Amino acid sequence: MSDEQETDSTDKAAEIEREARMHRKFSLNDAIGQLAGGGEFTKGGTPVTRKRQAELELDEYLRRHLVDSGGVLRTVLSRHLGESLLNDDYNQPIASLVEYVRRILASALLLEEFVREADAEWGRVHEERPYFQVPDRPPHRDDPYTVDSVRLALFQLCERTAS
Repeated sequence: MSDEQETDSTDKAAEIEREARMHRKFSLNDAIGQLAGGGEFTKGGTPVTRKRQAELELDEYLRRHLVDSGGVLRTVLSRHLGESLLNDDYNQPIASLVEYVRRILASALLLEEFVREADAEWGRVHEERPYFQVPDRPPHRDDPYTVDSVRLALFQLCERTAS
């Protein structure tokens, strides 16, 4: 193709695009697309990183499948996964979640630490003193996160994922 023909086809394409945009409102999405580079950079893609997509997928999955009366297990799980496992594999965040949860369930020490972190997060969110479970003692009656309750919630999460 000669330079003249190439220029003509480029001009025609630009004219068609101008005509199509003339009767259309400019939206926030258009502005974001232009800031992201527009054109070839975002064609068929998304400006959201693969890591962020994995975090969002994981958060949505936990929102739907994790039974959490106190409302902070999802936050603690997401934080742990975001810091460790998701850094390795963004393509399978649910598989990373299951692997991590199984590791917690297999270790009494990891489970107790996870429960302590959930208690601390619950205390921060609700601006109350958390109830930390003391080993070899029954849990406080108002404690939303006991070793047994968290174990059950995590086990049920794994079961839902397997089915």
